[in-house]
Amino acid sequence: QVQVVESGGGAVQPGGSLRLSCVVSGFSLSTYVTNWYRQAPEKERELVATIIRSGVTPNYADSVKGRFTISRNDIKNTVSLQMSNLKPEDTAVYYCNAKTNTYDYWGQGTQVTVSS
Repeated sequence: QVQVVESGGGAVQPGGSLRLSCVVSGFSLSTYVTNWYRQAPEKERELVATIIRSGVTPNYADSVKGRFTISRNDIKNTVSLQMSNLKPEDTAVYYCNAKTNTYDYWGQGTQVTVSS
């Protein structure tokens, strides 16, 4: 059974940090491209960060460059997103995604709220 489960969301003040985690099961992460997306209320889902595999330079949306870091552990089947210097505009539901040309798996999302 395929599962993608995010955790680590919550409420934080501007300038704060959060670390999101994603644990996958039912498949091996090693052959999958892994992404973090986010969706704010009344906005389109946005690609935040991508890491093709460990050791390859990740890609980031311009809005989070220098503040977010994506990483993965293919042995533990996990993907993480370290978020620092958070801003109110980072408020959204964050989704973990793992995909190949054939398969496309999503988690249920975790809420991140940045507010003073």
